Amino acid sequence: MTRAVLSIGSNLGDRLAHLRSVLDALGERVVAVSPVYTTAPWGGVDQDDYLNAVVVAEDPAFDDYAWLRFGQELEQAAGRVREIRWGARTLDVDVVQCTDSSGAAIARDTDPALILPHPQAHNRAFVLIPWLAVEPAAQLLVDGVDRPIAELLDGLDRTEKDGVVCTDLVLGEESAGSC
Repeated sequence: MTRAVLSIGSNLGDRLAHLRSVLDALGERVVAVSPVYTTAPWGGVDQDDYLNAVVVAEDPAFDDYAWLRFGQELEQAAGRVREIRWGARTLDVDVVQCTDSSGAAIARDTDPALILPHPQAHNRAFVLIPWLAVEPAAQLLVDGVDRPIAELLDGLDRTEKDGVVCTDLVLGEESAGSC
């Protein structure tokens, strides 16, 4: 069994519906869902703001590559087009971290199709803030060392953190409530 932390985002079309489609597809595998946040786009491409959330899920039949395929299938179903790096997206599903049945983080750094944990997660407030909301004691493997996500978040620039604003939108019954 693996447990996955998925960062989901959308800034095209019915953004909330795109995020909800992830929960619908996960069904009973959902363990926790963060509140929904609005965030400025990352990467310097002019586009609308994102809605972002984090979903924690478990599946006894999934390995880390199955989580990747699952996310890609959801992106395709939402009409995601990959033309511009860091461009606008109907749906973005990133596998931030996977843990095995013992709770150990799965580390991969030799396969460009799947690098775990996500190589930039520790630098992105739009991942860390929602994740902290659902798993306050969570840790992320950074440079071979497990580090509390709260500590990683503290190390980010204030403007990065201020750009992640909690909304009153709710994805589902499993949502962690409001901020």
